[in-house]
Amino acid sequence: MLELVIFSSLNGLLYGMLLFLLASGLTLIFSMMGVLNFAHASFYMLGAYFGFQISRYVGYWPGLVMAPILVGFIGALIERYGLRTVHKFGHVAELLFTFGLAFIIEEGVQMIWGKVAVDYRVPELLNFPAFTLFETTFPAFKMFMLVMSVATFVALLTLLTKTRVGLIIQAALSHPNTVGMLGHNVPLIFMMVFGFGCGLAALAGVIAGPALVTQPAMAASLGPILFVVVVVGGL
Repeated sequence: MLELVIFSSLNGLLYGMLLFLLASGLTLIFSMMGVLNFAHASFYMLGAYFGFQISRYVGYWPGLVMAPILVGFIGALIERYGLRTVHKFGHVAELLFTFGLAFIIEEGVQMIWGKVAVDYRVPELLNFPAFTLFETTFPAFKMFMLVMSVATFVALLTLLTKTRVGLIIQAALSHPNTVGMLGHNVPLIFMMVFGFGCGLAALAGVIAGPALVTQPAMAASLGPILFVVVVVGGL
């Protein structure tokens, strides 16, 4: 009984921290831009597939760095040339845009990588048991996922509360006109924040991809849970 409680708690904590990585980016985008990005879970999936593809050529660890950067860059371009264009038509147009974007990303993934799960493997460096308790092992890669999630939380909290960049972002959330008059490029800030939020989702995908199943349905299965987390957390 104690064994079940301990390992269930660890797995629940791990899953909760992965949801935090996803929800933090979505919450940042929603609070700043007022856009409930329906395609956010698709960027999570895109990060997992980018990480898988990069790992085939240069290994898992370069993919852990490169995939979130690439997805964040794509997200920034989507904000600049997509969301910003439909913004003048109101929030409904923005929601429809992100909803359609989710389908486009899913179809693109299926066209490139197919409809079945890909063989995204745990890196050999972490392919061993972290510890054994009551004759049950806990994988080192899952421990790595937990450490990375906590480290990202600390880094994000420090960025938003202790740095000049974080202060500008927080000010742009509530007083964008004042921030603009102080000489800051508010549209550029919005674009960078949207890309950063997409990059956080991609980081969660790269971290979770080898442990969970990397497949085209991973965004659709996680998307509703993500919005529940954001709504309940916001309330």
